[in-house]
Amino acid sequence: MVGLSRAFVSAKVKRVVVSLWSVPDNPTALLMTEFYRSVQRQSDKAIALRQAMLTTMKQYPHPFDWAAFLLIGQP
Repeated sequence: MVGLSRAFVSAKVKRVVVSLWSVPDNPTALLMTEFYRSVQRQSDKAIALRQAMLTTMKQYPHPFDWAAFLLIGQP
């Protein structure tokens, strides 16, 4: 994952959300939908990701389903 993230950073991408392990489709879909909804309300991407994780936790309480995601780059 570090190599892939580093490739994006080297390509001058400001930020990227990555997963540290393979997460099932349904929790990922919910988390990403909530992330982009939060981004529309909140300009700080790190806060938006945190809010998406908190929302996803309500339906999928096991950390395996939401804790793999992190933001690399500028918040």
